[in-house]
Amino acid sequence: MKAFCVGLLAALPAAALAAQIGNLDAPAVKPKSYVVYAAEEQSVTAGKRSVLELHFRVLDGYHVNSHAPKSELLIPTRIELQQATGVRAETMEYPAGTSYSFSFDPTEKLDVYSGAFTMRLPVVAEAGAHTIDGTLRYQACDHAACYPPKSLPIQVIFTAK
Repeated sequence: MKAFCVGLLAALPAAALAAQIGNLDAPAVKPKSYVVYAAEEQSVTAGKRSVLELHFRVLDGYHVNSHAPKSELLIPTRIELQQATGVRAETMEYPAGTSYSFSFDPTEKLDVYSGAFTMRLPVVAEAGAHTIDGTLRYQACDHAACYPPKSLPIQVIFTAK
């Protein structure tokens, strides 16, 4: 059996062999985005103050700083929205964060989002279909390190009836 395996490895082209054998010294692959946005079409009442919900989920094993982190050195999670014709957007309502501490310093508490979280956007819109483009800016961390800030493009899609 051992001779068969050695013969099989020798018969494989170098590229195929390289694809089969992992490199344990290679750095772990990090996701391109640590946060996922669920763009769900919503309906509101035309001409009346209504609230749109923006649903996000932080990938398992990570957290992002809340919109109001407890240190000036931490990058807050923020949404920047572009103006949309026929829509007056009010101030974004961010959810409360969750207290989090690292095992190496349990006395320092951070304010973070993890798992699913929802932001609320009050709007007054003219009748019709609307799209508000924007960007979620955040900094993701795991139990050992924080990563460079990221920007996630978002679209808020809704109809005012």
